Amino acid sequence: MTETTTTDDYMRLQIDGREVILVGTAHISQESVETVVRTISDLDPDTVCVELDHQRYQSLINEKGWESLNIKDLIKKKQIPFLLANLALSSYQKRMGLHTGVKPGAELAAAARTAEEQGKKVELVDRNIRTTLLRVWRKTGFWNKMKVMASLLGSIFEKQELNEEELAKLRESDTLSGMLEEMSQLLPSVKQILVDERDIHMAYHIRNAPGEKVLAVVGAAHLPGIVKRLQGEEISAATIADINIIPEKTFVSKMIPWLIPGIVVALFIGGFFFGNREQFADAAIAWVLANGILSALGTLIALGHPITVATAFVAAPITSLNPTIGAGFVTGLVQSIVAAPTVRDMEHVGEDLVTLKGWWQNRLARVLLVFLFSSIGSSIGTFVALGWLKNLF
Repeated sequence: MTETTTTDDYMRLQIDGREVILVGTAHISQESVETVVRTISDLDPDTVCVELDHQRYQSLINEKGWESLNIKDLIKKKQIPFLLANLALSSYQKRMGLHTGVKPGAELAAAARTAEEQGKKVELVDRNIRTTLLRVWRKTGFWNKMKVMASLLGSIFEKQELNEEELAKLRESDTLSGMLEEMSQLLPSVKQILVDERDIHMAYHIRNAPGEKVLAVVGAAHLPGIVKRLQGEEISAATIADINIIPEKTFVSKMIPWLIPGIVVALFIGGFFFGNREQFADAAIAWVLANGILSALGTLIALGHPITVATAFVAAPITSLNPTIGAGFVTGLVQSIVAAPTVRDMEHVGEDLVTLKGWWQNRLARVLLVFLFSSIGSSIGTFVALGWLKNLF
C-alpha cells in the first residue's frame, strides 16, 4: 500500500511501511540546489539517492578529470562517437545554464555532498550512461537515428537561455507531461529508452535502498514515471537486468558497413574485366579524388592541421573500402598527435564548448570535429564516386 503527501519542495510516499521522499529538480537551477540542501537537512533521511551513475558522479565531483583523458586511447578503442555525443549533450546543458550561473547537475552534486557531510548513505540509482546511449542507438531505426544525430548536432549550435522563472515552469508536472507526450509521438523508441526505462531503473533502486527513510533527488521529468512505478507492482531484478542489456548489432547493421565497399570492389573488378578499360583508370582517379578531396575539405572546415588535411586526402579512399576503420579514426589520431590537446584545453573544455567558437579553439574539441567532418566528407565522397563508377559498364 502507498500513501502520498505533496509539498512545494517534495513528494512524500509511504511504501510498505517505509518513507520515500522524492525531490524533483531542474539540472541548471540555483533554486533546485537550495531546495535539495534544505530538504536533506530538514528531513534527515537515512539514505539519499541521486539521479547519477558512477561515471557522471565522478565527472561532477572531479572537475579536473579531463586532465587524465587519453584521447589517443579513446580513438584506438573507437569510443570517439560516444565522447562526441556526451560533449554535445553537456555543452547544450551548459549553455542553458549560463543565464542562471549554475552548472548542469549542480543540485545532484549538492545532494551527494550534503549527504556525505551529514554521514548519510549515498546511492547512485541511474543507469550507466553508455548503456543508455548504446540502447538508444541499437534499438532505433535508421530514420530515427538520423533525427537523433540531427538533434545532437543541432544542440552544438543552438543558443538557448532559461532563467529561474522559466525553469520553475519546466518543473511543473503538466508542462513536463506535455513535453514527454510530444517526444513519445515523435520518437517513441527513444523516449522509452531515455525516459521510461530509466524511470524503472531508478524506481527499483530507490525502493530497494537501505533505511527506513529514503530521499531521492531526480530530474522533474522523471518524477511522474518514478512515482507510478513506486506505487505499482514491485519491479523484479530480471526486469532491471533486461533493461541493462546492450543489444547485439543486428545482422543487417553488421552487413551494411560491408555493403558499400563490396559494391565498389565489385564495380571495379567487373569494370576491369567486362567494362570499358579506358574508363577504368578515370573511375579509379575519380574514386580517389572524390573521397580524398571531400574528406580533406571536412578536415579543413574543422581547422585540422595541414598534415591532418593531407592525411585525410590519402586515407579516405582507402578507409572507404575498409569497414573496420573509418577516415575519422585516422584523421582524429593524426590530429591528436600533431596538434595534441594541452592541459589548458583539458581543464577548460567544459567552458569552451558553451560557444560555437570554443569548439574550434579548444584542441580537444577540434580533434572531435576533425573526426566528425572528415568522416562526413568521406561518406559523401563515396556516394559521389558511386555515381561515376556505374558508368564503367
